Amino acid sequence: MMKRYLVILLVWFVSDVELALATAGESSLQPENLRCEYLENPIGLDEMSPRFNWTHKAGNVAAFGQKQTAYRIIVASEVQLLHQNKGDEWDSGWVNSDQMQQIEYKGKVLRSDRYYYWKVVVKDEKGLVSAWSKTAFWATGLLQQNDWKAKWIGTNELFDPSQKDCNISDPWLRKTFNLPQKPGKAVLFLASVGYHELYVNGKKVGDDVLSPAVTDHTKRARYVAYDIAAALKPGKNVIAIWLGTSWSIFGPYVTTGRPNAPIVIAQTAIYNTKTPVAGAKPTLVVQTDESWKTHASPSKLLGTWDFAKMGGELWDANQEIADWNTITCDEAKWSKVTVYQPNLILSAQTVEPNRLFDEIKAIGIESRPDGSYRVDMGVNFAGWTEVDLRGNKGDRIAFEYSEREQMDQTFNLHSAYIIGARGKGTFRNRFNYSSGRWIVIRGLKYKPQLSEIRGWMVRTNFQAATNFECSDTLQNWIYDKVKWTFQNLSIGGFVVDCPQRERLGYGGDAHATCETGMYNYKLGAFYTKWMQDWRDVQGTESIVGNMYDPEFARKKVMSGRLMNNGVLPHTAPTYSGGGGPAWGGIVVSLPWFVYQHEGDKRILEKNFELIKGWLSFLDSHTKDDILQRFGGDWDFLGDWLWPGATAQGMNNNKEETLCLNNSYRVFNLRTAAKIARVIGKDVEAEHWEQQAERCRAAIHARFYRAADHSYADSSMANLAAALLAEIPPADLRAAVMKRLEKDILVLHKGHINVGITGGAMLFKLLRQEGRDDLIYSMTSQKDYPGWGYMKANGATTIWEMWEKDLPGHSLLHSSYLYPGAWYIEGLAGIQRDPARPGFQDFIIKIPGLDQKQLSWARASFDSPAGQIKTAWRREAGRTELEVTVPPNCRGRLNLPEHMLREVIGERKYVKILEVKNGYGLVLLSSGKYIFKM
Repeated sequence: MMKRYLVILLVWFVSDVELALATAGESSLQPENLRCEYLENPIGLDEMSPRFNWTHKAGNVAAFGQKQTAYRIIVASEVQLLHQNKGDEWDSGWVNSDQMQQIEYKGKVLRSDRYYYWKVVVKDEKGLVSAWSKTAFWATGLLQQNDWKAKWIGTNELFDPSQKDCNISDPWLRKTFNLPQKPGKAVLFLASVGYHELYVNGKKVGDDVLSPAVTDHTKRARYVAYDIAAALKPGKNVIAIWLGTSWSIFGPYVTTGRPNAPIVIAQTAIYNTKTPVAGAKPTLVVQTDESWKTHASPSKLLGTWDFAKMGGELWDANQEIADWNTITCDEAKWSKVTVYQPNLILSAQTVEPNRLFDEIKAIGIESRPDGSYRVDMGVNFAGWTEVDLRGNKGDRIAFEYSEREQMDQTFNLHSAYIIGARGKGTFRNRFNYSSGRWIVIRGLKYKPQLSEIRGWMVRTNFQAATNFECSDTLQNWIYDKVKWTFQNLSIGGFVVDCPQRERLGYGGDAHATCETGMYNYKLGAFYTKWMQDWRDVQGTESIVGNMYDPEFARKKVMSGRLMNNGVLPHTAPTYSGGGGPAWGGIVVSLPWFVYQHEGDKRILEKNFELIKGWLSFLDSHTKDDILQRFGGDWDFLGDWLWPGATAQGMNNNKEETLCLNNSYRVFNLRTAAKIARVIGKDVEAEHWEQQAERCRAAIHARFYRAADHSYADSSMANLAAALLAEIPPADLRAAVMKRLEKDILVLHKGHINVGITGGAMLFKLLRQEGRDDLIYSMTSQKDYPGWGYMKANGATTIWEMWEKDLPGHSLLHSSYLYPGAWYIEGLAGIQRDPARPGFQDFIIKIPGLDQKQLSWARASFDSPAGQIKTAWRREAGRTELEVTVPPNCRGRLNLPEHMLREVIGERKYVKILEVKNGYGLVLLSSGKYIFKM
């Protein structure tokens, strides 16, 4: 047998000499990708100590060892000062550090409604100073509640929940005013309950849709900042706001003091100069108050924004007023607005807005015997549709949306358009969205053309981070469909379970999606916002029922009673829906995952009291170190939607559920203890560590089955949960792991047999254990149950259940998205370093799969610290691996011990860190490497 060998090829532009840095006198680094609070040039931030991030571009891409040794940040009140390298708001001075993430602003106290300009310069590994970065900026919002002088306004129409469809129109509101000259600065801050669009002098401001982000409107409204200076002019101007009913009538948000109807508050201070000096008075302040006028628009919500009643939109072209948002509009028939006084905290929307993505074109139209037409959009998606229409005045054209080919409509999703006097028009969503693949059109007197029908996915405007592909076409299909599904669920600054039936932010489902999301998208702001939602809902129990029923709401079990303790509902910011301890437990897991991914300690600190409250609540339902069932009928779910779960019964009081929930609680305790250690809360850390050990022993004593080294019902879910929570004693762990392997490979013939929560824990465990073989087995199956079964049945998104045609279940769901993290961490081999969060240090480990399973894989990952690339290939018994380590980063690669010296030689940029159990951990400095084995 031919002796295996390995050589390393360092990539040089010239010869193999010490040219690894850059041309003499020039820095090897250039700062780029500047971000403030995870966002690029955000406006309207209300964070008093915002944080700065950047990455580096290498001066010489063929060089090695580029490293930042110091940085200097300057912040100025005017861009001209910044160009002069003067930081009148803050000059950090030279800070000797390689840090380029989560650096806090420590300058003068920030003022409301001001622009701040910043840039950074660094020193490299030789002490050479880089060029300054490009100029970045952020703008503050209204930093104090008393900065708000505007009033909440709306109409006198109120929602009637007894109606099949919403009874109120989506209102227009407007205000005219005069300006002596074109202004230099005008930022309008606008918060609404219900969606909104902003217009200035007839033109829509911005490309955002479905604004603002979804928020708990029993406590909070998030404002969006719009820079409107360029849209204003000397003389008469008009600001117009269009409100969409949407979340304003959502049952769990019903509260005293706020009408069940859309309302808005907005204000802008208009200045003649672009950079007003401190204390400068604005030329004019325009704000919502009783002087505004309102009129019904042609748009109205269909449905009632409730479970399976999300409906759609009705547009009556006969009610159009073409100039409603311009200065020429006749306000004679407009009414006075109504002023309201809701008790809501006003805070900035510090997450990307919703935008339209990926135009989707119809691929087929079928004429049907009943005169209707069925349109195939080619893919299941959540978003907007646009249809050009012709007809007679008064014709009502109906649209029914379905994700199932055999059904005209799923989950009551439907819209309609009434033709006006022009005899033609275009239906286009504005304040709602549909979900499905097929559209049935009724009421048309002609067959529409493919070119007349368009669609777009709607999602939060976060950036993609990753590309991945491999030699296995099924794995590529799963990866692509997992990503597409995740995007279609990420609407409004949180991940919904499904976009058609519920639109709720389930914590349990987040376990199946959050790490997949982080490894494929830039979600720092997204998850920071969602954690604020969880803080808002704490203290209120879950809701399953009609919150418009006065005999039920806030009075019965699972009616949203205000418990004022650490209890959590199972969804945020939406309250509704059933769940169990793993649903609320996301408030422990998610901050920890974000910290590991982004190096963000603040998310741990801000949510520490939330975590303490949740664990304290669970403690109050514990007896002899075993968590007991608590709450109502839908408050103690364990695993959910495993194969055959509907027939077996998922919501039960069996030992299997009690065991899984107790194991998960220990996982929460161990994670919370790690969080406490990081932020210096050693008393709490020790308490939770001791508590976890006591509970571990109690769980093992009660649920362990010695005969086959399993737990409770011997299910795959309970085996995974026990191992992830470290329930088995150390001397039994290997046997329990072996039993899990048997369960997957032998008892279930390589197939998966878990659901949402059990699956998330299973894949988390197997990724940690490096068991790519077991994950590959489950993801490579082509029959039921598995992702390959979905592919074989024509799926274009990931389903809610392993079964396709059980009634009432969605075909676009968050249930089984957990493989998405494994493709990057496992198959591409790019892993977090647990001891060094944020990816300035990371681990490279190619999977232990043979060539018949997978012959190659490659990925590029824009980590928080820079772009990491890996590409490996196995052929004829040899393996080639390419690795790109970004500037100012370090990779750690595992290699067999006997190959180490041959790899290292005298090379300066490859070092042995440790040798253990026959393998060596090799440190790679920044640069591009090629290994051949």
